[in-house]
Amino acid sequence: MAIERKVVKSGVVISDKMDKTIVVKVQRQFKHPLYKKIVRRNKNFKAHDEQNECKLGDYVEIKECRPLSREKRWTLNKIIERSK
Repeated sequence: MAIERKVVKSGVVISDKMDKTIVVKVQRQFKHPLYKKIVRRNKNFKAHDEQNECKLGDYVEIKECRPLSREKRWTLNKIIERSK
């Protein structure tokens, strides 16, 4: 029996223009192996938002799921903080 692990990421909603889909920018930080400087990298994830409840600037948590479309492999888990 395979062990199922759900990956959870958090980031900021940068687009909510699509129907039932949001684009979330997730930022990660790591130390460069040679230069020892802290480096920031951003990646955008398309996530499923069933009720269209997220707005631009919301801080949300997304979790991994089965493929829902060509690029959508994440669903909205919860809204951590609403935008002002």
